[in-house]
Order: sequence, then structure tokens, then C-alpha cells
Amino acid sequence: MPRKGGKHADMVKETQAQCKRPKLDTAGSPSVLRFESPDSLFRSLISPMEEEVFFREYWEQKPLLVQRNDALVAAYYQCLFQLSDLMELCSQGLYYGRDVNVCRCVNGKKKVLNKEGRVNYMQLKKDFDQKKATIQFHQPQRFKDELWKIQEKLECYFGSLVGSNVYITPQGSQGLPPHYDDVEVFILQLEGEKHWRLYKPTVPLAREYNVESEDRIGNPTHEFILKPGDLLYFPRGTIHQADTPHGISHSTHVTISTYQNNSWGDFLLDAIPGLVFDAAKEDVALRMSIPRQLLMQVNTADSTKKLSSLLRRLADHLESSRELRSSDMKKDFIMHRLPPCLGCDSDPLTPGGKLPKIDSKIKLQFRDHAIITVEPDQEHADEIRREMVYVYHSLKNRRETHMMGTEDDTASEDGLAQQTHGLQFPLSYLDALKQIWSSSTVNVKELNLTSDEEKENLALSLWTECLIEVL
Repeated sequence: MPRKGGKHADMVKETQAQCKRPKLDTAGSPSVLRFESPDSLFRSLISPMEEEVFFREYWEQKPLLVQRNDALVAAYYQCLFQLSDLMELCSQGLYYGRDVNVCRCVNGKKKVLNKEGRVNYMQLKKDFDQKKATIQFHQPQRFKDELWKIQEKLECYFGSLVGSNVYITPQGSQGLPPHYDDVEVFILQLEGEKHWRLYKPTVPLAREYNVESEDRIGNPTHEFILKPGDLLYFPRGTIHQADTPHGISHSTHVTISTYQNNSWGDFLLDAIPGLVFDAAKEDVALRMSIPRQLLMQVNTADSTKKLSSLLRRLADHLESSRELRSSDMKKDFIMHRLPPCLGCDSDPLTPGGKLPKIDSKIKLQFRDHAIITVEPDQEHADEIRREMVYVYHSLKNRRETHMMGTEDDTASEDGLAQQTHGLQFPLSYLDALKQIWSSSTVNVKELNLTSDEEKENLALSLWTECLIEVL
């Protein structure tokens, strides 16, 4: 699920206009997935496997193969993405590298066959037919509404970014050598058939992508054919390779992936700096100086005992405070995730309905798309450190740049880096915000703030960002 894309500033305006052009949608195929809630979506995705059994026996542990032989599911899957979609998509301005990779596995190595610049459909089809090349299409949710719906719900379900790639491979060919990924993978077979071989991980729950040679991986632990409507799951680190059998015109599957850099280790890297800062306010041992010349020493074995002792003090502080903050991971998720799926042609979200007043009853909306964090004041970083409450949301995120690179790579219409959308409040507003987040409805006058003016101002700020509805 690595975010794709480099610095393509000259392509940005064209990319932004894509949502206004003719769309490719699932016309005429009723959904077999349930979109009422994130939970219902995931349950229908892995059906008939039970959700509880999946997480107890398969998640991060071993592969799951769901072979359905269901014509309705197969028809729905096929409409998610088809080989025939490529002609229309190429007319919308695709570029090699950014949107499409053309590759083939040759003698156990990946051979990239990309051309320069914009993708020409006739050349793409020629490479597919004559060179037996695999077409890898990056992040199709930017173009396909049904995949947008699926992945937006899955991001709510997992609380983690969810990317996707489509792979179209002609018969008798293989696109990628044996490798493992740093993501949890769900594969939906859309067209044709694919022959899969899975192998025991050499690095369980791997943190990075890596290619493995055939002589290292041994015999497959699983070998099977995926057909339209089938689903395959395997954990990060699972070594795999796949080819389209002879006699099958081509295979199309979509790989939906999540949980990249979303481990306990990643969370600790994010949360520990704030924990140390808070604990040092109360614990003088954390404010004592390090030994003279410690930073100049080669052998720091003596200091490891001291650090171990301080880490135990941090653990005691965490046990007593029961509060561990994650700010950067939360912001990264909310900043880069998909916006709510309201339809490609829908107007941007704007405040509507009644203005909130002191006697109003309000309700939080888009709960899954907003977070509350406590952080140092970002506007006065050079002054005495004071903490503020921030509410970040993804309601104004741009679907067309989802998973396409870091904020340095994705520019907005005015040429600036993608922004985090949200609000800033004094720390005294935290309890009132928690009230709103934890209640189905709340009366403005009952918010845990000192004055009616503060209560109205809080409600109005949230209403302006489309985060609350006035009942």
C-alpha cells in the first residue's frame, strides 16, 4: 500500500479535474456488500466467514481463502474494475509511474516496461497483448465510486489508511516475482482466473516490502486458483506470487491493503515523546542532566541501566495517568484518508440548516471522520509551551489524491501542500468536546463550559465545519 507518486506538479490541475469528467461506475450490478455501517461492510466483505473467527484465527496469523461460486458476487466484483475500463481511463489523462506501471516477471525479477509521460491506450494494449505485460493500476478508488465507497468504509472500520491497486495479467504470464509486503492484504478476483502460491514468511509481520528468491522460499504452503467473486486475505510478510493460467484470456484482481506502519511499535514512536514531556513535569529524575561527555562516548553500556530505570518510571507514570497521546499518527491518518463518499457530482460540504443557539440540541455527524487531540499551541511555538485542543477532520480531503504521495508530492489548486482541516480551542474546551463526541445528542446549554457565549461559540465553530447538525 505504499503511497504512489512523485513530484508531478505539471499534472496536478489535470488530476483535479478528473472527478468532473465522465465516471466509470457499477451500472446495473446490485451491490452484494452492505454499506449501512463500517462493521456491516467488513462482515459482508469476508462473508460467510464470521468476523469474530476471522480476527481470532486469521488476522496477522495466516491466509484465508473464501471461494464462493456465486454468480451475483462475481457480477458485482467484475463491475468494480474491468480490462475494458482502461480505454476510457486513458482518455482522462493517466501517466506512467504515477497512475500505471507496466511490468513482467522475467527469470525471477521484475522487468518494468513503462514508457515516458502520458499513457497511450493503444501502446498499453500492445504491451499487454504482445509482451504479455501486467498492467498495475494505482489507487483506482480515485476513479471508481464503488471502490471509493468500500475503502472509505474500511478506513472507518480499521482506523487506518486503505489503499488499492488493480492488476491485469494476460494468460501464461506473471507480473511480479515472489515477494512480501508491509500491509494486510485483501484480494478480490474480478475477471478471469489467477493461480496463487503462498509461502511461509521469512519475516513475520514485515515492516517493509522485499523480493525473495525462489531458492529461499521453499515449497508453497498454499496453492489454489482464484475465480471471479473469490476473496483472499493474507497477513503482511506472507511471501506470494501469482500468474494467469494458459487458456484464460486474462485475470483482473484488486488488492485492497491496510495497516501500513500501524503497529504498536509505530504507536510508541509517536506517543512516547509526549509521554516523556508530561512525565518530566512531575518527575525530577527525568529532568536531571545526562553525564558529562555521554554524547561523545563510544561505549554507552553504563547508561543503558539508567535508561532502563527511567523507562520503568515512565511505565509507572503511564499506569497512573492512563493517558497516552498519539498526535502525528492521528493527523497523518485524518489528513490523508478518503473523504465521506457523497457521490462524485455532489457539491462540497457546506453548513446547512439552523444555526446553533444556546437552547439548541445538537448531534455530531461524520463521527468516523473527525478526531480530537491535545497538542502544543502551533501558532505560538516559540513562546511558553501551552497545550491546546485540536479537532481535525477529513470532510474536505480530496479523493483524487488519496494514497498518491506525501504532502510534499500533492499540491492543491493554489500550489500549496495539502492542508489538515480542523479547529483549535483552549484546553478548557476539552470536556465539552468529549461530551459531544460521546453523546448521541446534547443540549448546547448543558455543555461543560463556563459561559453561554463559550457554549454557543463552540457549537457554531463545529457547525461551520459541518461536524454537527442542529436538531
